[in-house]
Amino acid sequence: MDYVTLGRSGLKVSRACLGAMNFGTSETAPCDEAEAHRIIDAFLDAGNNFIDTANVYTGGQSEQVVGRAVKTKRESVVIATKARGLQGPGPNDVGLSRLHLTRALDASLKRLGTDYIDLYQMHHFDPDTPLEESMDTLAGFVRAGKVRYIGCSNFTGSQIVECQWAAERMNGVPLTSLQPRYSLIARDVETDVLPTAERHGLGTLIYSPIGGGMLSGKYRRGEAPAADTRLGRRMGGRPGMAGMILTDRNFEIVEAVEDVAVELGTTPVAVAIAWCLTRRGVTSVIIGPRTLQQLKDYEPGFPLQLPEEAVKRLSDASRPGGARPAATPQPAPAREPQPA
Repeated sequence: MDYVTLGRSGLKVSRACLGAMNFGTSETAPCDEAEAHRIIDAFLDAGNNFIDTANVYTGGQSEQVVGRAVKTKRESVVIATKARGLQGPGPNDVGLSRLHLTRALDASLKRLGTDYIDLYQMHHFDPDTPLEESMDTLAGFVRAGKVRYIGCSNFTGSQIVECQWAAERMNGVPLTSLQPRYSLIARDVETDVLPTAERHGLGTLIYSPIGGGMLSGKYRRGEAPAADTRLGRRMGGRPGMAGMILTDRNFEIVEAVEDVAVELGTTPVAVAIAWCLTRRGVTSVIIGPRTLQQLKDYEPGFPLQLPEEAVKRLSDASRPGGARPAATPQPAPAREPQPA
């Protein structure tokens, strides 16, 4: 098993991180508790040790499922969860204030059935709360032993910098990790966010590595998404979503991924994950299976070593400026001498 340190810390995590967003106890949850336990057991039995959840996932049920599944092996599992989202009807039931974060942490500890969280993350930026207040509160959690490390999710480069500066000014605890969306489909964080995270010592656990299912090859040009796919369910009465996601550029990326998969005798899902793992600054890749079979579909991507030529081809096909590589520059025509 390949373990790496998370940012500028001594914490060792697996390159695969199990995302628990789909796990729940109610009939409406995408993955029921019995199947979630099978997934978690298989993931940990394979030697992985990193599980990510959040207090808003399936209304808190996800944390409950994860807590019960790892109860007998808690010390060998790195649990990450997040706070910021709405937890009630009151004005202080959301955000990154000291009041809300303290309430949210206590509730997450109770749902997880543990007395500490390994990685506690701010889920989104809160413009209504000074970062000094949020960072000081998180540092207090670390000093109290309720949290081991702190991180953020979906922050911009400047927000990361401000967090680290705030921690330094207050002799507090700096961020250890960042959780951004990243894939061959969504590479916008490469410009500023990933370099900033690396400069400031943050490990990066990226989510949605197969572009919301797009890179699995389940969507085809000119065809409406099947009703049982993620995009098919989300579209519902919003057909305009197809135009934003099922674009020519995205299909060109999918086709490039499929070509590489055929050449290597593997799957598009494995290729998409393996490409993410080649990117500078990426510590772990979060996978979010709804079934045990989906977990098995993700697994081949982690040991897969892509040839340099394949990495370049995929990177060229998916570069943010467009699907095709730029044309080779042509020499400028010679200028005729001008009369004196």
